[in-house]
Amino acid sequence: MRILIVEDEVIPANYLKKILELEGYKIIAVVRKGAEAISIAKQENPDVVLMDIMLKDQISGAEAATQIHLLLPHVMIIFLTAYSDQEMIDFAVESDAFAYLLKPYRDKEILATLELAKAKLSGKNKIEEVKIESSTIRLADGYIYDTKLQRLFLEDKEINLGFKALKLIQLLCKSKHITLEIDMILKEIWDIPTSGQTLRSLIHRIRTATTPNLIQNTNKFGYRIGLK
Repeated sequence: MRILIVEDEVIPANYLKKILELEGYKIIAVVRKGAEAISIAKQENPDVVLMDIMLKDQISGAEAATQIHLLLPHVMIIFLTAYSDQEMIDFAVESDAFAYLLKPYRDKEILATLELAKAKLSGKNKIEEVKIESSTIRLADGYIYDTKLQRLFLEDKEINLGFKALKLIQLLCKSKHITLEIDMILKEIWDIPTSGQTLRSLIHRIRTATTPNLIQNTNKFGYRIGLK
């Protein structure tokens, strides 16, 4: 797995590089600025970007991550941050981050997160080799969710959504005839405590990329998937 480290503090950057190389990961570059991160990512096409969310630069880590994800939708962004407040969580959601790690770093947490990323990437590679089959759920406005591929389609064209967005659609499709409570959805989608605002931000992005009818809310109680 090829990793780009974006960290403007020298000691944490060198520490990350050292422990990851000891575990056999290939570090393609260590950079300190957002613009440089975007350029290197475009040239080298990494699998994972470890991104300091608060770079001391004209382009923040969150902005750089958003641009990298637009250029390379398959790249998995893992944010590095010393903050754990709601604003940071919302940044991670908006940037389609796979995860985020709090400073000071703990070896086990870093390696465990990368193992999950590796498993996810392996799953994606296998999925790309599989043809679309009939295990589908017909959704509102012509959309189709394939339960085997765990992908969303419209007229045989895949809709590019982030990891969290697809996870939410998958969860709603598993219980397609009922409304899921907000608290239950939050616990299933995020491994860390978060708020309803974070969920609303994610749903807004899904609706913007698809249609307002795809995810339906029920009297502030919860959400359900929109069916044909």
